Amino acid sequence: MRRTMGTAVGGGRAVPRYVQIADEIIQQIRAGVLKPGDLVPSESELVERYGVSGGTIRKAMVEVRASGLVDTRHGKGSIVKDRPPVRLRSSDRFRASHRRGGKAAYLAESAQSGAAAKVSVLYIGPMEAPEEIAGRLDVPGGTQVLARRRLYFRNGVPVETATSYLPWDVVKDIPELFAENPGPGGIYARLEDDGHTFAEFVETLQARPAAKAEASELALSPGAPVVHLLRDAVTDAGRVVEVCDTLMAADQFVFEYRIPASD
Repeated sequence: MRRTMGTAVGGGRAVPRYVQIADEIIQQIRAGVLKPGDLVPSESELVERYGVSGGTIRKAMVEVRASGLVDTRHGKGSIVKDRPPVRLRSSDRFRASHRRGGKAAYLAESAQSGAAAKVSVLYIGPMEAPEEIAGRLDVPGGTQVLARRRLYFRNGVPVETATSYLPWDVVKDIPELFAENPGPGGIYARLEDDGHTFAEFVETLQARPAAKAEASELALSPGAPVVHLLRDAVTDAGRVVEVCDTLMAADQFVFEYRIPASD
């Protein structure tokens, strides 16, 4: 079969052949033609199927791996992941009713999707506030804060890391915040018990490729897309009493926001 490195022309611009091939493989995964646990065809099979060089197929597979839909395992090839997304409903997950019912936000959203959730605590203790976090907490850089770092699992798969940074003067008299399990409703419930009533949660999101260490921690392919989310928990008094720095596997989450259309 003749091999080609050519491009296709569509919409007024040339589309590299490897991009076309990657898009086709990704669509096969999303359509269920390639199912969770299936092996993506080998390089030699794809060379034969598409009539292109091995280099073109390798470039296509870089794009496929970056989609976050496959795991590449040495000696086995690329395997389609079983990672159905959780739908995040920002209008629901921080409702006070969830906390009163004893559910923290992650457990509440996982329950809504029918997933089995697990949280592994990686670190709890004092830490110097990073510059950006300090700015959000309105304290000088390097100020001591309480850090709570967790790794979240869904159906046994790591999907999210999160580190909460809390002002030391706020948390020093709330012993539950120094425990692995802060109790029903999570840390927000304990802050409310201490008199900090929440007015709003402000989130900033940015999509980017995972760094090597991040990909390893979340069991992603190198360079797979992640969503970096920073959330400020703001009280009625206008104070930010927590900044949560979260990294999420992009293929695991769908974000849904309710935006008022009037004042």
